[in-house]
Amino acid sequence: MLCGVLRRLGFPFFPVLFLMVLAPLWGAANPPENVLILPFSNLSANHNLDWVGESFAVSVFQSLSGELPFVVQPEDRDSAMRQMNVRKYAPLTRASVIEIAVNLDAVLVVSGSVEVIPGANGARDGLRVRAQLYNARKLRHIKDFEVSGKMDDLSLVQAHLAWQILSALRPETVPTESEYLAVRPPVRLDAIERYVRGLIATSYDQKFKLFTAAARLQPDYSAACYELGSLYYSRHEYRSAAEWLARVASADAHFHQSLFRLGLAHYHTGDYKLSAEAFEKLSQAISLSEVLNNLGVAQLRSGDPQSAGNLQKATEGDPADPDYSFNAGLALYRKGDFDAAIPLLESSLTHKPGDEAASRLLDKCKRKEAARPGELKAEALERIKENYDETAWLQLKALIDPEGRK
Repeated sequence: MLCGVLRRLGFPFFPVLFLMVLAPLWGAANPPENVLILPFSNLSANHNLDWVGESFAVSVFQSLSGELPFVVQPEDRDSAMRQMNVRKYAPLTRASVIEIAVNLDAVLVVSGSVEVIPGANGARDGLRVRAQLYNARKLRHIKDFEVSGKMDDLSLVQAHLAWQILSALRPETVPTESEYLAVRPPVRLDAIERYVRGLIATSYDQKFKLFTAAARLQPDYSAACYELGSLYYSRHEYRSAAEWLARVASADAHFHQSLFRLGLAHYHTGDYKLSAEAFEKLSQAISLSEVLNNLGVAQLRSGDPQSAGNLQKATEGDPADPDYSFNAGLALYRKGDFDAAIPLLESSLTHKPGDEAASRLLDKCKRKEAARPGELKAEALERIKENYDETAWLQLKALIDPEGRK
């Protein structure tokens, strides 16, 4: 598994001896530890306010996953809690918190509670939020956090808490609180409620209605824009998907995923230059083979001569993927470099025997038969990658450079 990750990182033939040398160094360097954020319990008797506790867990998760490579996904957390018959938003004992973390192989765990304080004499409700950070492996309490404020200022209270927790986990790299808040503009309370209820909703229609309402209430709400763009993309409504994904802010935890889907959305609408721009921007931060492949494919479709170089890099990152070597061979064939294309197409066929398109292209290269004008564009032979997962890339990067930032 590690070797596959290394190939995707751009190390096609990572020596076994080098791995043997690196392994003990990683262990000695205290590599980053898995972090779990549990749903915050609702101390109110009103279960209609459960979404407030969820909103704090979402806020902390998005903050930490934007900076740390090892953060348990909410869906994995919820699945484990269901299997353990632990009700979400109910107060948890320290023993339960530790048990959930252990079952999810998490070392560090954040749990908390939210108390909504009814306002007196017509005043707006207030909030009091407490959170705890534990080391589940050492069965040790690390730190307590407490924030409070007005319910109307929910996003600001969330940001204060998220920054405090991030500071406890990454004190050496965390920005100042003012810098952190500057790139996270306040969000209206009603927009947050609809967004969080959209995350909890189970049907497409419910999610679409709630995320749309959140974005309508606050057009610059980056998280809602990402979810809307993703919903449109799932229905192959690519123009609408691109419109929403383009609004996702660079500080958003989903920014890289949004760039990948934005590039795909533009590609599927035939706007290859905008597609290449999105993948180029992403490649500067995350140099995965699927990103370089899609960048090269978009450039190939738009006639950019840089396509061959990026497709070659994708192949070097994962020589076993037949699509990468096929695309690289196709780019060289279109340039008339038949001899250089032949080994790439042969490699593609080695890993995917019976590929008719690769066989035809290989025959043309051997006969040095150039493509007729417009022939390859009409056939649309290029192979785009739809799946994107940066987790392994970020985790290995963190193992190699534990003090580095995402």
